[in-house]
Amino acid sequence: MMFRIFFLFFAGLGPVWASVCATDDTGAELCLSKPAQRIVTLSPGATELAFAAGAGPQVVAVVEYSDYPDEALKLPSVGSHTRIDLEALVALEPDLVITWVSGNPAEQVAKLDQLGLPRFAIEPRTFEGVSTALERLAVLAGTESTGQAAAEAFREGVSALTEQYRGRAALRVFYQVWDQPLMTINDEHLIGKVIKLCGGHNIFGTMDRLVPRIGSEDVLAGDPEVIVTGGPDEGGESDVSLDRWRLFGAMTAVGHDNLYVIPASPISRPTPRLLDGARAVCEKLELARDRLH
Repeated sequence: MMFRIFFLFFAGLGPVWASVCATDDTGAELCLSKPAQRIVTLSPGATELAFAAGAGPQVVAVVEYSDYPDEALKLPSVGSHTRIDLEALVALEPDLVITWVSGNPAEQVAKLDQLGLPRFAIEPRTFEGVSTALERLAVLAGTESTGQAAAEAFREGVSALTEQYRGRAALRVFYQVWDQPLMTINDEHLIGKVIKLCGGHNIFGTMDRLVPRIGSEDVLAGDPEVIVTGGPDEGGESDVSLDRWRLFGAMTAVGHDNLYVIPASPISRPTPRLLDGARAVCEKLELARDRLH
């Protein structure tokens, strides 16, 4: 069971919380004596998910780059996701600390556990994982109705996109995560799952690492029909990081001008805004189909 809620009824008093429990993305169960009122989020993704689950009013601190929603920018920072100011964090007396499975240093996470701080680790790797993360965080925060509504809206959005792009002609896609060193994603990454949802075939989908390093020659050998990368969320599109590929006019994507930049944070964070990122990818792939045919 991923989450449990226990409460007792006393005559004339209504429900009194006994405990709330949820299982995190490492398989560990966390039980709180009552819904959390002082939450610290230790990654930008965790911050977004907490706010989307309705727990924003209970979040008392975040880490650097927690830039969404706008309310998160007003909160104090306890460092970065890779270097946490433990003294500042402990001084806040949190009753829930939300960590990121692969994003926070193991030694600092271990220290949190040694200090006895209630910790819940998340990192959705699937579309359904985003929805259940919202539901589980909402249970721990006592905001079930908001979290469940957000989870269902996300499920419905994914379902609608899946249906809209079902049966589209497959396109060979290269998603560029970073240009120096050159990095991409495999099919286990959520961006890889987005590409598949949109009818794309990730040319590096079968690689072992979630975010593998590759060489330019690997891209040329794969001859993608579409190249996509993430850029600044504001300021319009910019393809500077893709300029290197314009030197290879024989590559199909270059020959048909199918080099696209989409806002980076919606597509790279496993939060409800992933739907925005997925829509952007699907739209670019649809434009690429028109240019190819």
